[in-house]
Amino acid sequence: MATDKNILAKGIKYLSGALPLLFLGPVIINSAFKNEKHPLYPYILALGIIIALAAMFLIFKGITTLVKSMFEGDKNTNT
Repeated sequence: MATDKNILAKGIKYLSGALPLLFLGPVIINSAFKNEKHPLYPYILALGIIIALAAMFLIFKGITTLVKSMFEGDKNTNT
């Protein structure tokens, strides 16, 4: 059971891209809820929700890529 290093690095890149979004999304959502009277409130809230959803997607993509690299790695080198 060999690990494909290129796919593993790709999965780690996805997870490292999700890390700042994990903190940025809730901060923006919290900031939007503190300023409900501001005219840009719905846009800032939507931006925070989109960033939080992007973080969740990148985490999902990163974990599936890591699992793929570990369990499906180097299948083509058996020749």
